[in-house]
Amino acid sequence: MITVALADDEPLFTAGLTMILDGQPDMQVLWQAIDGADAIRQHAGAQPDVLLLDIQMPTLDGLAATRGLVEGGTGSKIIILTTFDTDEHVLAAVEVGAAGFLVKNTPPDQLTAAIRTVHSGDAVISPGPTRRLFRTFRQRPADGKLAMSRADARTAAELTPRERDILILIAEGHSNRDICKKLWLSMPTVKTHIGNLLAKTGANDRVHLVLFALRTGIASLHCSGFGGL
Repeated sequence: MITVALADDEPLFTAGLTMILDGQPDMQVLWQAIDGADAIRQHAGAQPDVLLLDIQMPTLDGLAATRGLVEGGTGSKIIILTTFDTDEHVLAAVEVGAAGFLVKNTPPDQLTAAIRTVHSGDAVISPGPTRRLFRTFRQRPADGKLAMSRADARTAAELTPRERDILILIAEGHSNRDICKKLWLSMPTVKTHIGNLLAKTGANDRVHLVLFALRTGIASLHCSGFGGL
């Protein structure tokens, strides 16, 4: 059973979402919070597998709450929710540790699928925010936060040719199954390589692997299509 918690300052939204999620055979909503501060308080008493946070809330917004929870060592996977698909905080949410970023009008079946995906250890970002993410990345100055560090350069140099091939395919938006077919590898082998990539790069998930690939030049912005995550 996947335990889920919700934080949004619109009670009708959380009530409706709770009905949808509790109606799933593999999901249970643990609690609902009215803002980020309330979410942090309730999280201390009952830590869910997946936490959905609205990015714009009074007292403490979703971005600040995510930062606080991640720095506190939370085991919850956090999905940020936003009303607009061009939210300027997409990149910041990814950087502080969010495992997903979805618009609120995401269809229920896609939302529940996203929760299952994040719970399994992967990441999801709606196509609109994904485009914003890469536009923001492109506009960063050469010495900006996402510029390649010496550590990144060393790690990139240590990747095996096969790991680089798989990293490029991940950045292009291919699923594990696609990678198996393209490289003629078994699923266990692909998962092992991805596990090695995560360990070597220090990435939390596929989104952060893509950012690493872009920082190091292993993948380029024009070829990246990971909006399909």
